[in-house]
Amino acid sequence: MSAKDKIIRLPNKHLRQRSRRVGLVDPAIQKIIQDMTDATLDWEDSRAHELGVALAAIQIDQPLRIVIIRNNFDNKSDRTFQVFINPEITKYEGDVVEDFEGCLSIADIYGKVPRHEKVRVKALNAQGKPLRLTAKGFLARVFQHEIDHNNGIVFIDHIKDNQDAFYKLQEDGQLTPLDYDKDIRTNSLLW
Repeated sequence: MSAKDKIIRLPNKHLRQRSRRVGLVDPAIQKIIQDMTDATLDWEDSRAHELGVALAAIQIDQPLRIVIIRNNFDNKSDRTFQVFINPEITKYEGDVVEDFEGCLSIADIYGKVPRHEKVRVKALNAQGKPLRLTAKGFLARVFQHEIDHNNGIVFIDHIKDNQDAFYKLQEDGQLTPLDYDKDIRTNSLLW
């Protein structure tokens, strides 16, 4: 099995369960973090037009509150990630803005999802030390998306009633609108 094959996809019901808090950052947790990184990069290597931005542990079927987020979204050759254990959003700020999101657990479907443009986050780092940060723009969107995963929520849940919010990634890397009634509402793979 390749690393990317550990990534589970809808309609896998595990993606709908709440993840447990991590009590101790031990070698078993470090192994899960490495598996998450390997799966994300292997997935990215198999995709011509996408970047492995982040992953929640539940996406490799580990129901633990662990998130990894790429250090540099603009440089695909930087294949490093920061680890956030038990991440929580302590405050939502700014306007709510719609923008495109995709997910490694929902193949080739993108959506225009409303998110706050700024969030404050607290978590533990990979060594189990507390950290706090303020995320803005795309990073704020990524935190909201991944912390949703920890709570059994996927991005399509935010837009399931918006007929104009769903897009399909084409082989040339372009996003084209989907027919809501034909491609979304009746697609049991998404729910």
